[in-house]
Amino acid sequence: MSFPGKIAVMGGGSWATALARLLLDNEDDIIWYIHRDDRIEEFKRRRRNPAYLTGVVFDTSRIEFTSDINYAASQADTLLLAMPSPYFKEQIDRITTDISSKAVVSAIKGIVAEDQMIITDYMETHFGINTGRSLVVSGPCHAEEVAMGHRSYLTVGCNDIVRAEQFAHALAGPQLKTITSSDVVGIEYAAVLKNVYAICAGIVHGLRGGDNFQAMVVSNAVMEMQRFLMRVSPRQRNISDSVYLGDLLVTSYSRFSRNHNFGTMLGRGHSVRAARMEMVQTVEGYYAARCMHEINKRYGVAMPIMEGIYRILYHDVTPSDAIAEMSELFI
Repeated sequence: MSFPGKIAVMGGGSWATALARLLLDNEDDIIWYIHRDDRIEEFKRRRRNPAYLTGVVFDTSRIEFTSDINYAASQADTLLLAMPSPYFKEQIDRITTDISSKAVVSAIKGIVAEDQMIITDYMETHFGINTGRSLVVSGPCHAEEVAMGHRSYLTVGCNDIVRAEQFAHALAGPQLKTITSSDVVGIEYAAVLKNVYAICAGIVHGLRGGDNFQAMVVSNAVMEMQRFLMRVSPRQRNISDSVYLGDLLVTSYSRFSRNHNFGTMLGRGHSVRAARMEMVQTVEGYYAARCMHEINKRYGVAMPIMEGIYRILYHDVTPSDAIAEMSELFI
């Protein structure tokens, strides 16, 4: 069987739902792991995800639903990971079947907080998924707009560029364009960092800092991201590519951006705890800030924006003070 073979979507949230819709435009059928049986039963009855992107209707006869993660892992050739990063370890560590010969595609724009590892590193360390079978999917794509059929672009990364092209073909459609890359590490870390920077952009918005200053935040965030990526994975890359700059921009400005909306609440005076309680979906940047702070202890990269957001979220520094301090270092 040619790659990607039978695909299992692992996760039941909005991004998993958007990706499943894309796959079913090209694949005959998929396996879909959703950990709650009640959600699966309602999904089958209504032909739509009862909790996320509820306007998207599916042909459920082409979906094999399961709440057994080991069944999904054993029956699929390719696992598409699309659960929020805070719940990733709890769910993925339930896999006891040997998946070392499978391909794994991470669409998780987050990090394994407990281990301070990007997803592909975790899958290699704990499940033996080598770099040739480890892929990432990222880019400036909010699940809501993908579901609405808006023109969008995704980048598929893999050290084996042929595999990247093959999986890109499984996602591509009239309104979804795909790009391929071999920069797996850079793509993963960029997807983590842009969530932290989007919180900063939201804070500036909430503080009524103005468009001029918000542009300075984002432009300095791009440079900060580039410094870090070159330290952890030195190679030729164009930071202006959509998977880096494009994803940062959409996450920093879009009304669909949870991280931006979370930051806006902080800028308007909400406490971190109150803002988190108001958010229905996972704010990846909240977890990413602490992880990146710890990871950067190994690298020592100058990252005033990331460190400023970390101090706001975990050390009760006021947003206005942190923003003022980091802005003194802007260029």
